[in-house]
Amino acid sequence: MNYLKNTYDCIVVGAGHAGCEAAVSAARLGAKVLLCTLNIDNIALMPCNPAIGGPAKSTIVREIDALGGVMGEAADATYIQMRMLNSSKGPAVRALRAQSDKKQYMDYMRNVIENNKNIYLRQACITDLIAENGVITGAVDEFGIEYKARTVILTTGTSLCGRIFVGLKSYSAGRLGEMAAIGLSDSLKKLGINIKKLKTGTPPRVDKRTIDYSKMQIQPPDEELYFYSFKPDRPVRPQVPCYLTRTTEETHRIIRENLDKSPMFQGLIEGVGPRYCPSIEDKVVRFAQNPSHHIFVEPEGLGTYEVYIQGFSSSLPADVQVKMLHTLPGLEKAHVIKPAYAVEYDYVPAVQTMHSLMSKNIQGLFFAGQINGTSGYEEAAGQGLIAGINAVNYLNNSEMLELSRSSSYIGTLIDDLVTKDIQDPYRMLTSRSEYRLLLRQDNADARLTEIGRKIGLIDDAQFKVYTEKQQNIEKEMSRLLEHKISATDKVNEILAKYGENMERGMKAAELLKRPNITYKILQEIDETTANLNVARDIYEQVEVLIKYEGYLKR
Repeated sequence: MNYLKNTYDCIVVGAGHAGCEAAVSAARLGAKVLLCTLNIDNIALMPCNPAIGGPAKSTIVREIDALGGVMGEAADATYIQMRMLNSSKGPAVRALRAQSDKKQYMDYMRNVIENNKNIYLRQACITDLIAENGVITGAVDEFGIEYKARTVILTTGTSLCGRIFVGLKSYSAGRLGEMAAIGLSDSLKKLGINIKKLKTGTPPRVDKRTIDYSKMQIQPPDEELYFYSFKPDRPVRPQVPCYLTRTTEETHRIIRENLDKSPMFQGLIEGVGPRYCPSIEDKVVRFAQNPSHHIFVEPEGLGTYEVYIQGFSSSLPADVQVKMLHTLPGLEKAHVIKPAYAVEYDYVPAVQTMHSLMSKNIQGLFFAGQINGTSGYEEAAGQGLIAGINAVNYLNNSEMLELSRSSSYIGTLIDDLVTKDIQDPYRMLTSRSEYRLLLRQDNADARLTEIGRKIGLIDDAQFKVYTEKQQNIEKEMSRLLEHKISATDKVNEILAKYGENMERGMKAAELLKRPNITYKILQEIDETTANLNVARDIYEQVEVLIKYEGYLKR
């Protein structure tokens, strides 16, 4: 039936991280969007770790922001801890990581969606796609209600024929407490699209009141605060620590003795799991020589007792999980709120998709997120943004946005997906990019803001911040290339603390090229540089550009 003449420009199926970015970008570009989700209370849910960013992923978040997406500003608005990882290493591998308040993040994203007059929310399970002569024309939900649209974006996450495993027990579900999407896979097959299976998993959640943190190593937030978004006026929020504990020999013994109850080891799951995020039983078997493994205890939010046990993903039976947990220092009396589980789901190998994320088989049909074979919120959000933009480009008969490998991690990610036969859930790594020294988190705005502006997703305020920043970088670069620092006794006394010495006066830029010298040291030895009080985001860019000039030119 045609229900109330439901006609839209774009239907987005799924309101996870890919679906939210797809819906918001398409709507901001003028499309009338129907956003369908299995549970309207789970918009932008973090079903696994309550965190945004980390190695390579933080660069994707900054790229999303530079193009006009939402994830960066949502992470900034809801963080409960910010840490810069690999801060002592080179700029290509430095990575911001935000511990997020899970509930606040969902509320923020839902507020963005509900305040966009072009987005129409609907709790519905899409079970069928309608296509005529290889062109998408709409979709149908479980009640037989038909929705017409010239574009459909599938962002189904783990819901597509999802099946949850806890020990040898299993049932149909995409996530714990949420039904699976049944029917859509069959519809895709009828359209000539190949479907395969993947597997992922998540750790248990425990009650923090039953944890003895004194037996763990505290992981405090950084003193220096960084943000994801390039937008002005980022919020300063209260922060809380995470904690580190470790598995013991007793943990490993319990796991080894119960492998016969593991659905993975008993061959009940055919989907391949994520290579870079294995289950705890996988780690114990594959790395038998390791006496222990790191386990991080992370809060899920400021208003909840629920904590996430990172590194303890499992599909062993619930009672075995409790025994395992109780062998971890500090978790001897932990009360489990939610068990760990594995989930197997359908995905569409992205070799059937173009760089625009549109299907090669069906015009107007786009895919983004885990349905393309990826793992991770950030990877999903980046794809969702591109799919939303290109759905509007398709509607307008405009040129598709296809980011190159040299332009971004998002471009690298999509190129890998559509050109390689991915066998396990794809996670973005700095090592996947041959341009990683160019594709840093600190310069995402310089690489992509003008593209976002041209598309129409960057507003005047953000573009003004961007242009002023680039002008200030050029200005300070030019100054350092000309400004001379004298080799005085006082200067050399300070430099000696850092294992450096000046035998002659030299230009500030020449001195900054030395490995041990930072811009902060220049401020310490040079009154002119100190008095300029250059903003951190400016001098950090300047330092990288001067230090790595030779590598960047190559």
